Amino acid sequence: MTETVHVAVYDTFVDWEIGLAIDHINKPMWHREPGRFTVATVGATASPIVTMGGMRVVPDTTLDVVRPQDSAMLILAGNDIWNTEQFSPFAAKARDFLAAGVPVAAICGATGGLAMAGLLDDRAHTSNAAEFLNSVGYAGGHLYRDEPAVTDRDLITGAANAPVHFAREILERLDVFAPGVLASWFKLYGDRDPAGFYELMAE
Repeated sequence: MTETVHVAVYDTFVDWEIGLAIDHINKPMWHREPGRFTVATVGATASPIVTMGGMRVVPDTTLDVVRPQDSAMLILAGNDIWNTEQFSPFAAKARDFLAAGVPVAAICGATGGLAMAGLLDDRAHTSNAAEFLNSVGYAGGHLYRDEPAVTDRDLITGAANAPVHFAREILERLDVFAPGVLASWFKLYGDRDPAGFYELMAE
C-alpha cells in the first residue's frame, strides 16, 4: 500500500530546504521498498501559493481533509509567515499529527511556529539558533540542541543551513533506505565524498 508524505505549502515556502528530502522520498531509486511512498502538497486552501523562489504551487489537497492516520509524515519548510495567523493552521495540524503518533518534520522558520504553539516544550529540538527560538518566549529552551538536525520521538527539527542532515533524519525515520544505503547517500550529499556515488551505483 502506498503511503503519502504530506508537504505543507504556504506563501514564502523556502524551496531548497526540503528539496533533497522530498525528491528522494518520491523517486524510488535505492528504496528499500520501491513504490511505498508518494509526496502530496497540502495547503490551508486550494488556492495557489508562491514559494520564496517565486514558484507557483497549486496544493494537491487541503488541511481540513488531511488526517494523520492517512499520512506517513507532515513536512514543514521554512517561511516568513511562521509567526502569523497564516501559519497557525499548519501548527495546529502538526499538533494533531504528533498526538496521533505520526511524525512531523520542521526546518528553519517552521520550528519557530511550532515553538510558539508549544510543540517544542517537551521534545529535544534544534533550529537556526537558540536565540531565535528564545525570542518567541517558549518553554523548551532547556531542550535545545546545537546540532544540524534532531529527532525526538516523532518530531524532527532542522537548521536552515543543514538541509542534508534534515533530509537524512527524514529518510531514516521513514525507513526509505537500508542503513548502508543511507550512509552512502549521506557520504555523497552530506560529506561531498564521491565514494558515496560509486557505493550507491553498486546497489
